[in-house]
Formats: sequence, structure tokens, C-alpha cells
Amino acid sequence: MTLPTRVTIVEVGPRDGLQNERGVVPTTAKIAFIDALSAAGHKVIEVSAFVSPKWVPQMADATEVFAGITRRSGTRYTALVPNLAGLARARDAGVAEIAIFAAASETFSQRNINQTIGESIATYKAVCDGALATGMRVRGYLSTCFGCPFEGHVPPVRVAEVAARLLDLGVFEVAVSDTIGVAHPGQIAQVLDEVTARVPLPQVALHLHDTRGTALANVLAGLQYGVTTFDSAAGGLGGCPYAPGASGNLATEDLLYMLHGMGIETGVSLEGVVAASQTLRGSIDHALPSRYLQATQTAPRERR
Repeated sequence: MTLPTRVTIVEVGPRDGLQNERGVVPTTAKIAFIDALSAAGHKVIEVSAFVSPKWVPQMADATEVFAGITRRSGTRYTALVPNLAGLARARDAGVAEIAIFAAASETFSQRNINQTIGESIATYKAVCDGALATGMRVRGYLSTCFGCPFEGHVPPVRVAEVAARLLDLGVFEVAVSDTIGVAHPGQIAQVLDEVTARVPLPQVALHLHDTRGTALANVLAGLQYGVTTFDSAAGGLGGCPYAPGASGNLATEDLLYMLHGMGIETGVSLEGVVAASQTLRGSIDHALPSRYLQATQTAPRERR
């Protein structure tokens, strides 16, 4: 089995993780969380989203969070941007890289952003043109690539078509996303076969949720396919407010434990990410879903 020797982890906990919390996470807690993730060695951290506070109140302090974090040399601090208004706010906050988010399912697109897929692509063309004109890099998320909460099965050829349209907008990478955590290893190659016929493999990432406990198995299938970029969230935080039943993202701790055990380099400290997740104690009202965290926090002390 030939596997990549090094993998890039895109840490999405501060945005995709915290946006789904019921209570308000203080801005200071978010800043401490992100700074700890930086200290752990992350090279890509999705900090926040410049979206309407009406729809995603947890991201209302995006500007303040960006102003408060300590930016480390060599680390990319990114933000989700849905429209030109969000792009202007991101630019004012000194953001150098943004992400846009489309869907492979028409119903999900309309429920999520109140636009058809075609309308969203038109909106994102203006965002990408504006971002690229000022030297900002743009990443593209593609939701519901393995299944839709409203339509069920999503044909892989449709996933590939929308992925190619995102690439045409100028995105440097497409994150093929299992938004509701229904993917299993048998689907990974099926979807990637179609996507990589339209998008070069080095420009494809996987964004996996662990709703059915298959996220790490899907990572392994992705590694075998040659994927070298994976999204994850410290502590296993997250989900999707527009996807009923979607539980947390793949936990960064769980992903690191597996990758490091396989001898795959990431440049990220597992202990550092654990410490980052622990900064959220007192700011969220539930235990973190990460299996690694749960195992290490409940394991009996070693007898000496």
C-alpha cells in the first residue's frame, strides 16, 4: 500500500466547529483557542466567517477575533465569505485567504443559502473576481458530495460538475465534503473518480463528518487514493445548522493519532491540539466528542 508521507490538515474548529454551539462562546475564548491551535503547529486555521449575525450569530465577532489573534509566520488564517459584503469585511480585517461554499444538491443549496446552485455560482464569481483581484486566495467548499439530507443520493457526476465550476472561478482547492456524515469508504473512490476527471487530484481535499463513525475509515480510503489535504475540527466540534442530524466534524485529535501512528507527517502536535481543545472548558456546555480526548480523560492512571 502506497500512502502519502505527509498530509496537510485544515483546522476548521474555530469556524465550522464553534458556529453550531448553542450558547455564545466569548470572543476572548475563541482567540485563546486559535492561538493555542497556532502553537500546536497548524499551518491552516479557519478562524471565522463573515456572514450575517442573524443567521449565524456565533460568527458575529469575526472582525474582533481576527484583530485579537496572534498571527504566526507561515500559518494561513482563513475565513468563510458568502458574498461581496462579507468579502469587504474580510479584506478590512486583513484576511489573505477566504473560502466560498457551494452545494452539489439543489435542495440543500436553497435551504442553506436561499439560492440555486447556478445562482450561487454567479454570486461566487463576483466574490472570487474581487478576491483574486486583490491577491486573496480562494478555497471552495462543496457540500453534500456523498448524500443530501433532503434528496438522499447525490450522483457523483453532479459533484464533479459543480467542483469543476468552482475551479473555473479560480479556487485553488475544492474541499469535497460529507456534510451530514453518510459517506462510507466504498463511496470515496467512486466520488473521487468523477471529481478528479475534472479537477486535478492535488487540488482536491476531503472534509469529513463522523456522524456514523466512518470518518477515519474514509480518511484511509482518501489516503489510498492519494488525497493529501483533510479538514478536521479540534475536539470534534461542529456539524451543520442546515443539515438535520449532522454531528461533529472529524476530530483533529483522532485524525492526528491515526496519521502519526501510520508514520505520516503533519507538522501538528497532538498534545498541542489537546491543550487547545481544553481551552474551551467553561465556554461550551457539553463534552467534546473527540474519541481520543474521551479515552485519555477517562483512562485509569498508570500504576508505578
